[in-house]
Amino acid sequence: MILSDKDILKYLETGEIEISPFDKKYLQPASIDLHLDKHFLVFDNQKHYVIDPKLPVDDMMREVTIDEDGAFILHPGEFALGLIYEKTGVSNRFAGRLEGKSSVGRLGVLIHVTAGFLDPGNSLQMTLELHNVSNLPIKLYYKMPIAQIAFEELSSECLKPYSKEMGSKYVGDTKPRASQMWRNFRPIKQKENLTKENENSNHIILPKS
Repeated sequence: MILSDKDILKYLETGEIEISPFDKKYLQPASIDLHLDKHFLVFDNQKHYVIDPKLPVDDMMREVTIDEDGAFILHPGEFALGLIYEKTGVSNRFAGRLEGKSSVGRLGVLIHVTAGFLDPGNSLQMTLELHNVSNLPIKLYYKMPIAQIAFEELSSECLKPYSKEMGSKYVGDTKPRASQMWRNFRPIKQKENLTKENENSNHIILPKS
């Protein structure tokens, strides 16, 4: 069930939904408008020629920060990680869905490729996956309206909220963060190394559960 403006206000009061800073003028019938921060990450294709999801990509990206009166120029076909200005969060019984703004989409800007989900229990400045699908460069300004978030109530409170304890990768982010996909391969790699060590030894070593 998607929450109405009335229920969004109610759960902002109880603290089960967090938008900071919050201004009531950005409240829509079933969502809240969000704005663009000044921090971006872009892939450095002058130094790197391929992305390997099995390896960390943090060093493959460079940070760009715009002035409050400046603009970030997103060229046709380019991809960049951006950031939502507001901190958004939900309790263990809600989820958020980040969606684009119609006026932004009509300029040819996609705000996320696939990751528009705010997990129960998380609170952060959400990362944007910006892509220019138009045939002209587009200027993006600090604090311009860039997205909207809608909230849904779960059928029941989740057992395992998004957290570092459960190995979640993007808990409480306050800057754009490069993909941590490589961490999904780490347990596999550790098992492979353990297998090789066992093959080179004369006895069996059982991994700890």
